[in-house]
This record gives sequence, structure tokens and C-alpha cells, in this order.
Amino acid sequence: MLSRLLAAVALVAPLLFAQAGTAKEAWTAPTAKESAKEPSVAQSAARERQKKCGAEWRALSAADKSAQGPKWPQYYSKCVKRLKEQKA
Repeated sequence: MLSRLLAAVALVAPLLFAQAGTAKEAWTAPTAKESAKEPSVAQSAARERQKKCGAEWRALSAADKSAQGPKWPQYYSKCVKRLKEQKA
């Protein structure tokens, strides 16, 4: 019984390893040039607003943060709205 099991493993093992090797060879990771795209104008503007609001948030003292709103998402929402109104 054990000899049959070992014989089956000996026959199947090379096939498993061969399939795993071909799967790795068939897939190639995208290069940095392929995966990097230029951000759109809207994405660039959103990133700049995020940077400005983040810098403002970090500059606030603890007392100022509690007055503006206790959490970053609420502050960020107000900040983005304010920056969009200033631009328009």
C-alpha cells in the first residue's frame, strides 16, 4: 500500500512542479513605466488640496482642532469646500 502511494507521488510530483514553473514564467510584473500614468488635472488638484489641508491640520493646536471639529474627515471636508470656493 505504501509503495503504491510513493509510486503515485513520484509520478505526479514532476507534473505539479512543471505547472508551477510555467505559471510563474507566463506572468510578468508590469514595469514602472507601464504602471505609472500621468494624473489627470482633477487628480492633481485634489492632491494639492489634500496637501494644503493636511499642512493646515498639522499646524493647528489641540485647542484649535477641537474648535474646528474633533476629527480629520470633518476638517478635511470643510477645508476642501473652502479651497474650492476660493478658486472659483
